[in-house]
Amino acid sequence: MGGMAGWSLVVPRHDIGRAPGERMLRRPHPRLAAHVSSYVGHDLPDAGPTAWRITPLSVLIWVIDLEAPRRPRGEGVIPESPVLGLRDRPLLAEQDGVSRGIAVALTPLGAYGLFGIPLRELTNSAIAAVDLMPSGPLTERLAEASGWPERFRLLDEYLMSRLARGPELAPTVRYVWDRLSADTVRVGALADEIGWSRQHLNARFREQIGLNPSTIGRITRLNRVMALVNEASSLSWAEVAHLGGYSDQAHLVREFRALTGCSPTEVGKPAGLFVPPGHGA
Repeated sequence: MGGMAGWSLVVPRHDIGRAPGERMLRRPHPRLAAHVSSYVGHDLPDAGPTAWRITPLSVLIWVIDLEAPRRPRGEGVIPESPVLGLRDRPLLAEQDGVSRGIAVALTPLGAYGLFGIPLRELTNSAIAAVDLMPSGPLTERLAEASGWPERFRLLDEYLMSRLARGPELAPTVRYVWDRLSADTVRVGALADEIGWSRQHLNARFREQIGLNPSTIGRITRLNRVMALVNEASSLSWAEVAHLGGYSDQAHLVREFRALTGCSPTEVGKPAGLFVPPGHGA
């Protein structure tokens, strides 16, 4: 999901907030706060074929499948235990059957330290975690754990150990990420502040983060709006646009459609959005 918007899913055919099954949200250990936004455990029964629209996020998602659903084969298929990189467009996915596992929301700092590769290699992709890092017995230990608290504790231990040995983002890139995540800020002003040309900033940021700074700014702003809608569903869209820093409601609608593939009213408010509590701006 410190200070960054959390992850959100738009679900066209089933309302994730009302679908049957068990979900458990957990904050990671405080030592992981800069690297991991949240854990969301899920144990969902077979509800038939389900179509998902996954919006661009300000975190990368590592899904640890303990019991993987059936996912259609073909181009764009999501593999078992996938890592979903940062995106500048929605991801359409389908699945069927029982689904049990944990979704780990990684900040770019956490993903870079965990996988040890430039995040541009994950942009707009869904890649099997086994192709990025050795998991060892982690999945088996999680599956055999006595309950969600024990699984989250095991994840804390695993990630703290791995990240202690992993690489770190360049300090200036991390600074720019933190500024963009915290508030709306002009990229040109950031470039002037750090003493880089805008072209150099774009190149360095895109290499390590995966998207350019202006796109990240758009995504984090939209994620904050999604969190606002979930927390204050009585607001009109005009009020949401004003509070979210858009010039007007039409600007919000254009950005919403460009990044999610649908308009705010097509999604619904707030039933179509899922943002773990506490992961707004």
